Amino acid sequence: MSRYRRRLPRTLVVRLDSAGDVLLAGPAVRAVAAGSAYTALLCGPQGAAAGRLLPGVDDVLTYDAPWVGLEPAPVTRPATRRLLRTLAAGRFDRALVLVSYHQSPLPIALLLKLAGVGWTAADSEDHPGALLDLRHHRRPGRHEVLAALELARAAGFSLPPGDDGGLRVTPPPCTAHLTGAEPYVVVHPGAAVPARTWSPGRAARGAAALAAAGYRVVVTGGPAERELTARVAGRHGLDLGGATDLRQLAGVLARARVVVAGNTGPAHLAAAVGTPVVSLFAPVVPAGRWAPHGVHLLLGDRAAPCAGTRARHCPVPGHPCLDGIDDADVLAAVAALWGSPANPLRRRRGQGEQKDRGAAV
Repeated sequence: MSRYRRRLPRTLVVRLDSAGDVLLAGPAVRAVAAGSAYTALLCGPQGAAAGRLLPGVDDVLTYDAPWVGLEPAPVTRPATRRLLRTLAAGRFDRALVLVSYHQSPLPIALLLKLAGVGWTAADSEDHPGALLDLRHHRRPGRHEVLAALELARAAGFSLPPGDDGGLRVTPPPCTAHLTGAEPYVVVHPGAAVPARTWSPGRAARGAAALAAAGYRVVVTGGPAERELTARVAGRHGLDLGGATDLRQLAGVLARARVVVAGNTGPAHLAAAVGTPVVSLFAPVVPAGRWAPHGVHLLLGDRAAPCAGTRARHCPVPGHPCLDGIDDADVLAAVAALWGSPANPLRRRRGQGEQKDRGAAV
């Protein structure tokens, strides 16, 4: 290590939520890494695999925080002591705590202080007392990617020259042995929160419509989603449910021409590997904060009665904000993003115009 690098701080970035949240922190992590001698990422169990995909990360630490997630871990002294020992062993000079606009950074800020971390920065609406050395206020309505980058800049970290601030992961593996060589569209029907994606039956009909229009359909999902992916793939799609870890999923998404997914981590992973996303975005959370970062297309009724409720299960019978999307809208959105003269819609149907339900972001 050069003498200059030795003078830079050892920095910890904290993002304790899901894989999608960790991927959205990637640009801020790269900014921190550009100005640090060593950069570690403290994640929850659901985000650790995503953390290992981020460029600039020297190590990923894991802590199941009792104040985070759909099913928080219990508060225990042994787990807290283990975390304090791990953080103290890291000898971190600085820490950035990344949280969403509705979360508090103060519980982990207290533990960082107890572990001997010398300086901590975070966005905080709550008065932090002595827990934060930099209390930053995020701008209203900022996308999670931009809010994290603005905190990093306030803490003295900037992206290196030539870095455009987009989502990025380390190069994924070739997955042609899983997908085959022909072009395909991915349909990812699952999500940790059911309100944020199609219902299973609607996803199956959407995949069938894509196949009937001439697209080769690949259906992805985790090990716990095999029943769902089998239903959605049916006889017209390739079912890869449970066949990939997160790194392999990145490879499958990178080879796709378009990804159709709800508001879930794989949509952000697709954006990170440069694949355009047809985002089935339920308005239970704001699209301006959580939509895939970059140029993609949103489908869904953003004026639906569920808007802003943060509901996990759709409170409106029939899940109309997403299940009410017409097949024609989905096909038009995929055609708009496919971008190839070999587009089957252009050969067989004519591309047509996108309807009002779609919006570019």
